[in-house]
Amino acid sequence: MNEVKNIVLLGRRNAGKSTLVNLLAGQDVAIVSPVAGTTTDPVKKRMEIKGLGPCNLIDTAGIDDEGEVGGMRSERSFKEADLADLALLLFTSNRFGEYERNLANYLKGRSVPFILVHGKEDLEPLDESLRMTLGDEFGCPIMNVSCKRVSDRDLMLGAIARMLSGESESKALVPKSLAGEGDRVILVCPIDRGAPEGRLILPQVKTLRALLDNKAIVTVAQPSELEKIFASGQDYKVVITDSQAFSEVSAAVPEGIPVGSFSILMARLKGPFGLFLESVKKIDSLKDGDHVLILESCTHRASCDDIGRVKIPAMLKKYTGKELLFDFVSGLDDVPHNRYSLAIQCGGCMATARQITSRVNSIAEKGVPVTNYGLAIAFAKGLFSDANFKAFLNLIAEK
Repeated sequence: MNEVKNIVLLGRRNAGKSTLVNLLAGQDVAIVSPVAGTTTDPVKKRMEIKGLGPCNLIDTAGIDDEGEVGGMRSERSFKEADLADLALLLFTSNRFGEYERNLANYLKGRSVPFILVHGKEDLEPLDESLRMTLGDEFGCPIMNVSCKRVSDRDLMLGAIARMLSGESESKALVPKSLAGEGDRVILVCPIDRGAPEGRLILPQVKTLRALLDNKAIVTVAQPSELEKIFASGQDYKVVITDSQAFSEVSAAVPEGIPVGSFSILMARLKGPFGLFLESVKKIDSLKDGDHVLILESCTHRASCDDIGRVKIPAMLKKYTGKELLFDFVSGLDDVPHNRYSLAIQCGGCMATARQITSRVNSIAEKGVPVTNYGLAIAFAKGLFSDANFKAFLNLIAEK
């Protein structure tokens, strides 16, 4: 259930990035050539790493690429670095120069963990004095690798797993403060035109799995069944619902039982939740003619009742009474301009925490407040004054 981690290989042209991708993947994925600049666009390979789970290995163009087009390729490599969960910064021949140092500082400035990898070790070993200097300067692991030594594959994969292994996504999604062993939880999963045929949506599945990992006792129901459930006399710790059913669910839940949403849990897991909470208040200051940006992290076919493109805009117009203008960005495409009074990010179930955080922070740095689908819906429905909703926010704020 853990999210796919992005491992990005960076370095100069002909530093051995593609060869290392092939070694780690155990197959020929990237084209290898002694000609500098062979890799022009990012090459991705999905693989499983023991102790870590599914990962994307991402080969990139050299950061020292030349010319107008080369500069564009290099810029794309830096964009991949922004979204990395881990970067492997390759250098060879004991040459750790301006390009490498600038890139290492770039990664540090964006809190991207990285490993310095001295490649082509069979041709020229890493000088120990340089190892000590780099260790003191950057405080990161430093690896020696020869892609001709098959044993180096396991050493590299082990180092990657150690760097990225931490609290599982399951534990991070549903903290024990929200629901632990023996706690009874209701998951409200409406089956309507927006529900996929024959399955639950990913945030619902992830939340269910996380609750089972916590050994909670879970009841899954539609909104219309809540009255019967509460009539049974059982005690429930929390109710988690699809954001679109907030009003109906809140009205049915007795006072004293926290009520929240799958989208808010995803926002807490994958984004800067404090920023989301603070920015949602900006809805009250929206004016006629203000531009609102809707950020979708996956591409999908919009329906007539699409949550991001139809329902949220309608909710905000109704709540504010203002004539608002909306733009929509799908996938992880660049934001077209800075004219927005508010941006609203989806739950990000198909993106990594690094991708969501990087995207949101880049927009916030331009002075645009950014909140989340679930929080925006709750605000527009007046739930921020609801005791059950406030109790939910307090529970997920606990460590």
